[in-house]
Amino acid sequence: MTRITVGPFNRVEGDLEVRLDIESGRVARAEVTAPLYRGFEQILEGRPPLDALVIAPRICGICSVSQSIAAASALRQAMGVSAAPNGMLATNIAHAAENAADHLTHFYIFFMPDFARDAYAAHAWHAATAERFTATKGSATREALPARARLLEIMGLIAGKWPHSLAFQPGGTTRAIELGERVRLNAIAASFRGFLERIVFADRLENVLALSTQDELDHWREGRGGDFAHFLRLADALALADLGKGPGVLMSFGAYHHADGARFRAGLRAGTGAIGVLPGDQITEDVSHAWMRETSSDPAESRTLPDADKADAYSWCKAPRLAGQPVEVGALARQAVDGQRLITALVNADGSNVRNRVIARLIETAQLALSIESWVRALRLSEPFCENSADVADGHFVGRVEAARGSLGHWLAVRSGHIERYQIIAPTSWNFSPRDAQGVAGPLEQALVGTDVGDAGARAVSIQHVVRSFDPCMVCTAH
Repeated sequence: MTRITVGPFNRVEGDLEVRLDIESGRVARAEVTAPLYRGFEQILEGRPPLDALVIAPRICGICSVSQSIAAASALRQAMGVSAAPNGMLATNIAHAAENAADHLTHFYIFFMPDFARDAYAAHAWHAATAERFTATKGSATREALPARARLLEIMGLIAGKWPHSLAFQPGGTTRAIELGERVRLNAIAASFRGFLERIVFADRLENVLALSTQDELDHWREGRGGDFAHFLRLADALALADLGKGPGVLMSFGAYHHADGARFRAGLRAGTGAIGVLPGDQITEDVSHAWMRETSSDPAESRTLPDADKADAYSWCKAPRLAGQPVEVGALARQAVDGQRLITALVNADGSNVRNRVIARLIETAQLALSIESWVRALRLSEPFCENSADVADGHFVGRVEAARGSLGHWLAVRSGHIERYQIIAPTSWNFSPRDAQGVAGPLEQALVGTDVGDAGARAVSIQHVVRSFDPCMVCTAH
C-alpha cells in the first residue's frame, strides 16, 4: 500500500489537502484535511449580537449573502420579529442570484476545465472540449463570465454592493425597490434566462425542467447543442455515474423562504429513498479527529477552542453528524429532498455520484432563473421592505439556510446582551468532514474510496473530478 498526498488544489475556495492510501491502483482509504484555521467564531464572542450582521458575511467572499441570511435568521428568532414580505422576496432574489452565480462558476471555471486535460487527449471528444473549456482560454469562459457578472448586478440593486452587504436584516432588506429598478431586475432575469436557454441548455427552461426520467434525458440530449448536453456525453463516456459515490443520506435545511413555506423544502432523504422530517435537534459536532478541544457535541452549547498539537487529529474541520450519521449536502440533496422528478429518478437509480451532483446544480440553476422572474413580479413596491427590529433576548437561537454548496447553520447564544457563543457549520464542513469517534469517514472520504488512480497517483484526474463535484469552499469550513 502506498500513501500519497494530493494538494494544494487549484480552482477551489481556500486550502485543501487529501491523503490517500493506494492499493492496486485504487484508493483504499482517504483523509481530507482543512489546513487553514480562521477563527470567526472566536472573533464573534463577546460582541453585541448585531455585529454578526457585519462580521459573519466576511467569512466568505463568494457566498456572503448566505452567511448574512443565516445570521439575520438567527437574530430574527432572537428578536421574535417577522420579516416584511417584500424583504423576504428581495432576499430570495439576491440569494438565488448568488447561488446561481456559484453554480455557473463551478461548472465553467472549476469543474469542466479538468476534461480539457491532456490525460483525455485520446478521446474523440477531447479537441472540442479543450476548445470550449480549457481554463482561462476556452470559448465558454468568454460567454459564462459576462453572464455571471450581469446576474450579480442584482446585488447592486437590492443590497448596494456584493460581497459583504449590510442590506440583509432580521426585518427584511434595508433598501426599497423602485419601479425603474424593478424594470432593471426584469431585464437581468430575462438576460439570464436567455443565456441559459442559448448556451447552457439549447432549449427552453420549461422543457428542461419537464424531464423526469433517465430515458427522457437521454432522448432529449441526442443531437442537441449546449454545454449541458456536452457534459452528459462526457459523463457517459467516462462513467461518471460510477465515480464518487456518497454516503447515501442527503439533507437540506430548506431554501428561499416565504410566507407560505419555502421554494425547496427541508428534510432528510434516507438511503432507502424515503423523505423524512429534518431532526434538527440531532445535529452534533465531533472533534475527535479535529485540531479542537472537546467541549460539547451540541453546536448550541459548544465552543471553538483550537488544539494544534492534538494527537490523532488531521483537520481544522470538525465532523458534523446528523443522528450520528455523516450526511451529504448540496444541490443534489436539495433537489432530492424536494422531490424534483429527474433528480429523484437519477438518485433512485445510481445514488449520489459525480454525474448526478453536476446535473443537480444545472437543473437547480434553471429553477432559480424562473423563480427570480416570479419573485420580481411578486414585489409590492408600495409596501415596506423591512420591519423594525427589537431587542435581542437572551437564549439559544439558530439560523439555517441553503448556500449553493449545501446546508449552512449559525448557532447563536446570547447572554446579557452579548454573544456568549457562536457556532457555524458550513456545507463543506458536512461534506469534507474528517472521521468521527467511531472511525466513520466523512462524505468525501467515503466518496474517494475505490477511485481508480492507475499509475498517475497524485496527478490522477479522477481525484479532481470527485473532489470538485462537491465544490469545496474551505474558507467557510474551519472557524
